[in-house]
Amino acid sequence: RQMILTGCVAFARHVGPTRVEAELLPQCWEQINHKYPERRLLVAESCGALAPYLPKEIRSSLVLSMLQQMLMEDKADLVREAVIKSLGIIMGYIDDPDKYQQGFELLLSALGDPSERVVSATHQVFLPAYAAWTTELGNLQFHLIPTLLNKIEKLLREGEHGLDEHKLHMYLSALQSLIPSLFALVLQNAPFTSKAKLQGEVPQIEVTRFPRPVSPLQDVSILIGSREQLAVLLQLYDYQLEHEGTTGWETLLWVVNQLLPQLIEIVGKINVASTACVHEFSRFFWRLCRTFGKIFTNTKVKPQFQEILRLSEENIDSTAGNGVLTKATVPIYATGVLTCYIQEEDRKLLVGFLEDVMTMLSLSHAPLDSLKASFVELGANPAYHELLLTVLWYGVVHTSALVRCTAARMFELLVKGVHETLVAQRVVPALITLSSDPEISVRIATIPAFGTIMETVTQRELLEKKKMQLASFLDDPQYQDQHSLHTEIIKTFGRVGPNAEPRFRDEFVIPHLHKLALVNNQQSVDSKRLDIATHLFEAYSALSCCFISEDLMVSHFLPGLKCLRTDMEHLSPEHEVILSSMIKECEQKVENKTVQEPQGSMSIAASLVSEDTKTKFLNKMGQLTTSGAMLANVFQRKK
Repeated sequence: RQMILTGCVAFARHVGPTRVEAELLPQCWEQINHKYPERRLLVAESCGALAPYLPKEIRSSLVLSMLQQMLMEDKADLVREAVIKSLGIIMGYIDDPDKYQQGFELLLSALGDPSERVVSATHQVFLPAYAAWTTELGNLQFHLIPTLLNKIEKLLREGEHGLDEHKLHMYLSALQSLIPSLFALVLQNAPFTSKAKLQGEVPQIEVTRFPRPVSPLQDVSILIGSREQLAVLLQLYDYQLEHEGTTGWETLLWVVNQLLPQLIEIVGKINVASTACVHEFSRFFWRLCRTFGKIFTNTKVKPQFQEILRLSEENIDSTAGNGVLTKATVPIYATGVLTCYIQEEDRKLLVGFLEDVMTMLSLSHAPLDSLKASFVELGANPAYHELLLTVLWYGVVHTSALVRCTAARMFELLVKGVHETLVAQRVVPALITLSSDPEISVRIATIPAFGTIMETVTQRELLEKKKMQLASFLDDPQYQDQHSLHTEIIKTFGRVGPNAEPRFRDEFVIPHLHKLALVNNQQSVDSKRLDIATHLFEAYSALSCCFISEDLMVSHFLPGLKCLRTDMEHLSPEHEVILSSMIKECEQKVENKTVQEPQGSMSIAASLVSEDTKTKFLNKMGQLTTSGAMLANVFQRKK
């Protein structure tokens, strides 16, 4: 194919546009639907290779139509990928403004292509080439970027009942790929551009000054013309921002007065619980701030966010001024803007911001989703673990019990990602401090984090510490009537029981659930009794999939289920039916045990398998001469 293309290009150079159109182009046109993909690939590649040698009106009509048809109809990813690369070349030659809209529609089709290869080629070749033409036409700030933003806004308006995250990704990633072109436009239309002469010593550009470009066509130095020219412009740009301001600098004022406010407004509308959306917007702001530089971020981006997120003690009671703190604006500002630069003062700003948000949300009894989203996004990078622990320690020693409660709840998110040494050195001491807090609500708030430690940590002495802590919650008389403590513990047992260490489950979780079920039978308040019973039902359902030894089944699991059935008979007959069948299964298992299975472990889940498979399965189990604890590990999911 390469040989044929080289021949075609050599021929085209010799004979000129008229003969290329008359003699070569029909060859391509006729093979556009050829049965072999290699032939169609040749057609797609030749449209780009021959573009410089064709009459310009043919380039923007017939050739563009051929590529459009292949992009829409060809089934082969490789062919569509070649089409995209040829479209990139065509965009470099088209000078008919009437074709701008057709180019935009092709761009949207390419970005929405089901193949990853095609989308990747679009970002690397077609989008930068189209952006260059758009810039020439003066449409980058007046059509291309605003249209993509409007499409995102429309998605968010329509997405009340479910956002199309794929489309959001498509538009946002296109905007992200346009950041270098936008920055180049700002530099080329600055008050100082005419003064930017290459003379004498050229300053070096720091290696980390720009985010790594997706392709050479998204490299700012290539868009500007050369690395030296860019270095001179950057020096003047920083000086202008710091000393002379932005008066009359239309391209930059558009970014500050139109683009940023619209982006910040969009960010306030996205669902804070959608980790994917928060992550995408966070990366977008990070690239935007890193491209436009530190002075711009500090003087133009941060003030706009701070204006909206007004964090002051007076605002605590006015819920109107505080609604924004529960939105995605918080995690995107924290993880997209405040992490761009990581000198000491930048880290201090990030810590201070997270501490303020934690305090404000806690004191105004607001949902913690925005703080959680910030922790999840930052916690994915181990470099921020120390910083997040610093923020939480501020919460641990705070004077308000509400803030201490929040800190206790946030530890649960950190335990999973943080290294065990840090858990032992920083997390456990903080939780121990909180678990002896004067306020009972704070003590209760530590339970989920203790549970997660039981699930994820392997150090024996840490586990023992946690077990003692949970045992003190369960056995201490002062907690006897603490309804919320009991629901929290039962929920935690149901969540971590199936994945926790088998010994902990057998010796601790199941016996304590039995105790709690017994106590609940005596509960005189029906609403509380049903609440605990419902949580117990969920915990027992989760644990019923684990392997439980016969002794444990007889001494704790079955009696606990029977207590629970007593509650449900009075309060929730539909649950009672399910419980009765679970009890029946367990009893059958215990009866059949001696006949079917040598001493080992058994599972209620096995009852869901047909009799024949079950016999085979149990025989297999019999051949394994392993302890119950080992068996339980066999059936654990690989972490």
